[in-house]
Formats: sequence, structure tokens, C-alpha cells
Amino acid sequence: MEGHPLKIIQEKDKDLFSILEATHKCALSEGSIPLKYKLLIALALDASHGAVEGVKALAMQAMEEGATKEEIMEAVRIANFICGVGSVYTAANALRDSL
Repeated sequence: MEGHPLKIIQEKDKDLFSILEATHKCALSEGSIPLKYKLLIALALDASHGAVEGVKALAMQAMEEGATKEEIMEAVRIANFICGVGSVYTAANALRDSL
């Protein structure tokens, strides 16, 4: 993925972008849940919503935070359990080149 996925929002609506950045920082900062696990949760949610590019980006970020390929696949299993096999197809498309 090239550049920030919300670049157009950043350019056209700085106030909205600031709100989105603050929300991102709030959700994905170190806290009681380590960042690696927050990223795996987000990955499972993106898989359940069909967001291939999101799964790709989150898998890379999770691995940078120390997640293993096995942990990523367990997150996909959870998405499948809660949201169905479509999550698995999304994850398969996203992870084809990174796992």
C-alpha cells in the first residue's frame, strides 16, 4: 500500500483527520493490552469486514511487534469462528505474500 490510506482526508478535512488520528492513538497505544495483541484483534476485525489491505498492514505491524505467524493464524481462526469463512478468504488474500 502506497502512502497513508487516508491521505485524501488529511488533505481535504484536517479536522476530521485529527479526530481519526487521536482515535487511532487511543486504540493502538500500549496499555493494559500489549500492542501486539491489539493489532491481532484489529486484524481479526478487518478480516471479518473484508478489508484485505487492512489485514496486510496489520499483519506486518503485528509481526514488527513480535507476533508470530502462528499467532496471526489464530487471530484468523477467531474471525472465522465469530464471523464465518469469508474472514478466512479475506485473510488468505491478504496474507498470501507475507506468511
